[in-house]
Order: sequence, then C-alpha cells, then structure tokens
Amino acid sequence: MVLMKYRSILFDLDGTLTDPYPGIKNSIKYSLEKFRIFEEDDSRLKLFVGPPLEKSFMEFYSFDKKTAQKAIEYYREYFSEKGIYENTLYDGIENLLRELNGRNAECVLATSKPLVFARKILAYFHLNTYFKDVMGSGLDGSFTEKEDIISHIVKKHGINKQDAVMIGDRIYDVAGANKAGIDSIAVLYGYGSKEELEIESPKYLCASVADLLKLLTGEE
Repeated sequence: MVLMKYRSILFDLDGTLTDPYPGIKNSIKYSLEKFRIFEEDDSRLKLFVGPPLEKSFMEFYSFDKKTAQKAIEYYREYFSEKGIYENTLYDGIENLLRELNGRNAECVLATSKPLVFARKILAYFHLNTYFKDVMGSGLDGSFTEKEDIISHIVKKHGINKQDAVMIGDRIYDVAGANKAGIDSIAVLYGYGSKEELEIESPKYLCASVADLLKLLTGEE
C-alpha cells in the first residue's frame, strides 16, 4: 500500500509534532529576566512558537541584533537543561508516522529549531526511527529560514518537488514551501490561526492529526 499523492513528507516540529509551549515560555521568561524584563502576559509568548528566536526578540521586545543574540544565549541556558523536555507529543502523531512509514513514505524533519535540540526531542519521544533525515538550524544562526531548510532537503535527497509536501502550523512553513516550490499542508491544532495561514494559500488545511492522516493516505 502506498500514499495517494506524496512520497516525501516534510514535518515541522514545534506546533506540528509536539506542543513545545511550556518549555519555550519558561526559557523566554528566564532570558527576559536577565534583562530585568518580567513578562506577565503568557499569551504574548506564544508568538515565539515557530519563527526564529532572533526575529522574535527583535520584533516583540525591540532588541537590536546584538542584544537578541545575547537573549538567545540565555534562552538556551534554560532550554538545553529543562525546557527541551517541557514538551508533549500531540495525540495520534506516533500512529500517523507509523502509518506513513508503512506506506513507504519518506518522512523528513524540517525545523528552524537548532538541529542538536531537534534530534534530542525526537529521541526523547522515540520518534527518530520514523525519519529518514533531520534538518534544523545551526547554533551559529545558519539555516533559520524555512525556505532554505526545505530547499536543502530537496536537493540533498534528490526529491521530486511534485511528490513532496511540507506540513506545519505557522505561516513560515507555508511561505517556505511556496518559495521552495512544493505543496504545503497547514495544521490548525498548532499555534498559527486559520487567518494567518491562509495568507500564504496552503494547498490544504487540516484541523486535527486524524484529518491529516486521512488526507495523506486518502482513506476515510
């Protein structure tokens, strides 16, 4: 049995496979407190789920580039020890990956999270065996744009763009897929709103992991 349409399936991590908010929130608060900033509005910190950290610190707290880089260093102090594990797997994700593997799909992780952390998270949830490859950003700031990550994966594995799809929960995933020339599926159970995601016109929208499985396999 094979997939109805896509053979190469690229997955975002945060907000798509796992709910990372508690760890990200606590890591950001730890970092901000180093600058004597005490954020009381936790909902504001949800905006950090998805985009590169540097961009978020600069946009939401008006940090210049140098200050944002220092904020990232503080963020990683907490995240590398505690925040990385303050994370939960969305219901149905492991079954989804198992089903896709069973249908000869090639799954690749495509995240702007640093590669070293992405690998640890997959191993923590015992998901690493489902992925042909894992691509993330470098701690030096390289490969933070989703378009670059997707394009690198396509080139590295000689993927036919017509057979590939990017799955993610934020506008950056959809925009990156569009720029890289592959289809996208935007999931609504993560951290991007329907209004945000529709700006970049994803090929499909899925409300749940169960819906995502049905779409990819063509089964009701």
